Amino acid sequence: MKFYNSLGPNPRCVRMFLAEKGITIPAVEVSILAAENRKPPYTDKNPGGQMPALELDNGSTLAETVAICEYLEEKHPTPALVGTTPEERAETRMWQRRIELSITENMYNGFRYAEGLQMFKDRMHCLPEAASGLKAIVQEKLAWLDGLMVGKPFIVGDRFTLTDIILFSALDFGVGVGQTINPNLKNLTAWFERVAARPSATASLYPKDKAAGMRGV
Repeated sequence: MKFYNSLGPNPRCVRMFLAEKGITIPAVEVSILAAENRKPPYTDKNPGGQMPALELDNGSTLAETVAICEYLEEKHPTPALVGTTPEERAETRMWQRRIELSITENMYNGFRYAEGLQMFKDRMHCLPEAASGLKAIVQEKLAWLDGLMVGKPFIVGDRFTLTDIILFSALDFGVGVGQTINPNLKNLTAWFERVAARPSATASLYPKDKAAGMRGV
C-alpha cells in the first residue's frame, strides 16, 4: 500500500489513526501548496483531487478520510477505533456524522473562503460572503457539543474513537487559522487537552520544516 500524504487536517487525521493502530504505510508526499493534488498523476488515481488517498495492493485507490480509516479498521481491528459491535460502530458513525456536518465542514469552508481564499479561489467555488456565518455556526455547534460532554472523557463516552480523531485534527488546525475553542467551553477544552496528550497527536504532526507556518497539520 501507499499513503498519499500532505499538509492539512484530513491527512493528519489518517496519520493519527495509523499511529493509534501502530501501522506504518509508505508515504508519497503531495504538495497541495503547488496544487499537485489537482492535476495528474494524482488525479489519475483520485479524480476528486482531495487529500489524502490510499493506494491498495491491488492497484485501486481509496479516497475520503473516513473510508480510508474504516478500511484500515477492518484490516487491523485492534485497537478498535470505530467499534467492536454493531452497536458501537453505529454510535461512532452517528457522532462522526454529527461532528462533520455541524463543525468540521463549516470550519474548513470558513477557512477556504477567508484566510485560504487565495489558495482555493481557482480550485473550487468559493463564497467569501459566507465565511463569517460558517465560522459562527462552528462556535455555536462547539458550545452545543460542550454541553453534551459533561462527565464524558471522549465524544462517544468512555471509548476513544475515530470521531475524536476527526474533531481533534480539525480543532488543532483551527487554532492556526483563527478558529479557536472558546475557553469558556470547559468540557471541550479538557477533552482537547486530553487528546492532545496522546502520543498519536504528536506523532501525526506534519514535519515542522514542511508546515509552511500552519499549525496542527
